[in-house]
Amino acid sequence: MVEDEAVIGCTGELLIGTRGSAGPGEILVRIRGGSETFLAWSTEPLPMGAAVLVIESRGCREVDVIKWADPLEALGGDPADAG
Repeated sequence: MVEDEAVIGCTGELLIGTRGSAGPGEILVRIRGGSETFLAWSTEPLPMGAAVLVIESRGCREVDVIKWADPLEALGGDPADAG
């Protein structure tokens, strides 16, 4: 198994929702100067369009994800105002 450690810690959007233990979804991640898709596994079902954080690589373009909320958005801030 070849793990892709570069993707760990990246955030992305689910193109296809995950089904928990019933099966993976698909995530679009900005990485390596472009965008790539990976099969995404989660412990609980997550809907299409959900923001997620990659927490582990399973190798072969498969990752484990958790639901993600941007800290600035959670505080009611606009990410555009951060710089």
